[in-house]
Amino acid sequence: MKSVVQRVRSASITIDDEVTASIGTGILVLIGITHTDTPQQAAWMAEKLLGLRVFADEEGRMNKSVSDIDGEILVVSQFTLYGDTSRGTRPSFINAAPAGAAEPLYNHLIDLLKQKTPNVSTGTFGAMMDVALVNDGPVTIILDRENTQI
Repeated sequence: MKSVVQRVRSASITIDDEVTASIGTGILVLIGITHTDTPQQAAWMAEKLLGLRVFADEEGRMNKSVSDIDGEILVVSQFTLYGDTSRGTRPSFINAAPAGAAEPLYNHLIDLLKQKTPNVSTGTFGAMMDVALVNDGPVTIILDRENTQI
């Protein structure tokens, strides 16, 4: 399981010309799931996302988490994070879990986040989405917890 986390001033999802989700200050999380991911890895990811200190404290240091600032979280499924271009220029997505395996883990991650904060919005799993954001900083962090025993 891997994610790209962006600290944002705002972010939104549009599907078929309709805004289906939006947040203010917080984090946009693009989440990719592979074949070997487990509920334990989803739990690790949820805790990491909630505790990741990427927001400024009173001295301007990145010392506060999205939870600390009562920020919002927008989670978007992103199988292309497992795109492999090691053999040419057309990505292979063989390392991405199929939808039937990935969607339950995606939903589990969402449930774990919602247990800790009400400020969670999501994209629509498997949909073609337009993602808009105002990256604050910019601050972008990659979290990767694949093939690891937890």
